Amino acid sequence: MQRLTLNTLDALNHLDFDDVIDVRAPSEYDEDHIPGAVNLPVLDDDERARVGTVYTRESRFLARRMGAALIARNASRHLQGYLADKPADYRPLVYCWRGGQRSAAFALILGQIGWQVGIVAGGWRSYRRLVSRALYDDPFPAPLMVLDGNTGTAKTAILHAVARHGVQVIDLEGLARHRGSLFGLEPGAVQPSQKGFESALAMAMTRLDPVRPVLVEAESNRIGALRLPPALWHAMQRAPRLMIEAPLDARARWLAQAYADLTGDPARLHEPIAALAAFHSRERIAAWHALADEGAFESLAAALMDHHYDPRYARARGRWGSDRLTTFETTTLDADARERLADAIAAHLG
Repeated sequence: MQRLTLNTLDALNHLDFDDVIDVRAPSEYDEDHIPGAVNLPVLDDDERARVGTVYTRESRFLARRMGAALIARNASRHLQGYLADKPADYRPLVYCWRGGQRSAAFALILGQIGWQVGIVAGGWRSYRRLVSRALYDDPFPAPLMVLDGNTGTAKTAILHAVARHGVQVIDLEGLARHRGSLFGLEPGAVQPSQKGFESALAMAMTRLDPVRPVLVEAESNRIGALRLPPALWHAMQRAPRLMIEAPLDARARWLAQAYADLTGDPARLHEPIAALAAFHSRERIAAWHALADEGAFESLAAALMDHHYDPRYARARGRWGSDRLTTFETTTLDADARERLADAIAAHLG
């Protein structure tokens, strides 16, 4: 049985194992896990709580005996399920919360079958320390550029197009599963936990070429319920900015297209509009509700940008010096225009 010490996050990109198996309870896995790991819990949430209660209120011996029985039963289920078709040369890497009894017990069973099993020394905690160091202590690992522009300038779509040209990008809204505004959460979507978001971000950073620029979309320090960690946020504040400029009518048309899930269900617009009541008069809020009810989505988008988003973005951008701005202008935001902008941005970044 091999004990693997993680010294860098990049080591996870070069593992000589077929699977990474997280044996923690489902709630632990859901909060955060090594990206790509499969969850084969040796104790579910209820079982873990019951063993813990026996451990603290009765005796360690009884808790361990109880835990061993549960682990054996759950291991049997996994061997007849997910692991049933694994070949003789299968190599799993196993971890639990701190590299203790849960991973050791499961690895022992797998090892007795004949599989070459590894255990992450220190478990998830050792991995999480590396994530925290990358995002809270170390500087951002590559030259950063920020793709900016008022609401409705198709920044996310252009970011994806720039990536297709071979430019390094990190799609922060994709990692956060949120479109970055009051209207940003897609139907049925659930944002990851803060730790889960940070795991995905930190692993994306390990794949960057440190000498080439990396492009991210301009954001506030929060995307939905998630915070941007300090290493990235501080780098974004200092980074040169590539500004997309487009007229209001073109941006309104793009938003009506990009938020088709909302325009197809106008009732969903009322809650985010109501959330703006602290910033605008009752008459204006009522007018926006009326536009939503009428299905006048381009007019609603134009009004929201003209009276709410554009003024706030203008104040925020007052902090950036013009010497760090490069502007890319367009009169439309259709597919051809977005591709031209992506070409120009990719050429600018070299």
